[in-house]
Amino acid sequence: MSKAVGEKQLNLKVAIIILIVLAASYVVNAMDRQVFAVVVGSVQETYGFSLVQSGLLSTVFTAGIGLAGIPTGFLLDKLSRKAVMIIGIGIYSLFTMFTAFSLGFPDMLAYRAVTGIGEALQNAALFSAVGTYFSSHRTMAIGSLNFAYGIGGFFGPYLGAKMAVAFGWQTPFYVYAVLGFVFAVIIAFFVPKVFTEVKEVQTKESNVDNQSHIPDKLYNRNVLMCAIAAMAVGISIYGYVGLYVKYLTSVLGFEAPTAGFALSLFGIGALMGIPAGWIGDRFNQRYVIIAAFIGAMINGYLLFNWATTPGQHFFLSFLQGTFGSGFLFVNVYSLMQRSVRTEYVGRASGIFISSLYLPSSISGYIFAALVGAVGWGGAGFWELCVFPVVGIIAMMSMRSDEVNLSYKVSKTVHG
Repeated sequence: MSKAVGEKQLNLKVAIIILIVLAASYVVNAMDRQVFAVVVGSVQETYGFSLVQSGLLSTVFTAGIGLAGIPTGFLLDKLSRKAVMIIGIGIYSLFTMFTAFSLGFPDMLAYRAVTGIGEALQNAALFSAVGTYFSSHRTMAIGSLNFAYGIGGFFGPYLGAKMAVAFGWQTPFYVYAVLGFVFAVIIAFFVPKVFTEVKEVQTKESNVDNQSHIPDKLYNRNVLMCAIAAMAVGISIYGYVGLYVKYLTSVLGFEAPTAGFALSLFGIGALMGIPAGWIGDRFNQRYVIIAAFIGAMINGYLLFNWATTPGQHFFLSFLQGTFGSGFLFVNVYSLMQRSVRTEYVGRASGIFISSLYLPSSISGYIFAALVGAVGWGGAGFWELCVFPVVGIIAMMSMRSDEVNLSYKVSKTVHG
């Protein structure tokens, strides 16, 4: 049974408050996924893991996210977005806590992978709900969630490093797990379905509302090109995230808190998701994405082949977050949703998640292997400068006339 939103209308102030609550839950998600890279040195020392094993552990959670992405899109057709969010938060919080009790490499690898499944569930449900509710400003709404990711991306490593030094590397896993459970309860009791379960229904008020120019199939050319671009983003971003702190401490001799702060500035760069979304809503997203890829390539080279001082790395890490998470993640995600008809938005979100995170799961492994073959500078060049070229080619191959750039919608609430 469907009810028009008008029967149970949320005013803008209430909708924004709900958005802030949901965004805050995503802050914890970001804190959780970023913290392992900060403590990887301590974990390596405790268990005697090799660099390749440590690199895999740093990014394997993205395998869980990627594997769960497409199935989550179909799950959203069966369950409410709110329910999927809560289940996802519960899963990743539980297995984050289990990570601190790991006996060795096999079980820690499994725990980190399963946390990614929970993160995928929350991500797809959250981005589908917010992107749909604020559909006329979709990219900026997604950008606001990425702003939240940036906050978590900053405080997760920064506070995690401090807690690890003061109380042991296991402590941040306990703390972030508890925060996740708290937000699961808050969403269950205080976030209404009138916000999370809105569906878009095209009206016939004007030619702008017509979706006939968009292919009626989920797997169309533009979706596939966005998926390729997402793969390039995932490999380059998480190749950097997974072993960046290890590089700063072992090669440049930075203290752990300084290296953790440098990685945290990636999160500050992700705060640029809101202006990046504003730009993406007003200009051709293909060109915005191509420009961001080029910026990320130049910046990635400088990170591992030029910068040697803390100040240089603080600035470049901020720019890495700006290009990678602020511009590329936000705009490719939004463009993926705009490349399908409204009934496929949830599934398109799942495709994006799988496309971004499945390749990311081996990005740390690839980076570590490249370090062994061509050194840190060569690894930075190949993973952060060469892979993005594939994304640029994909964007150049898209069909701009088959993208849903703007339309009016009549909103209904289901469930």
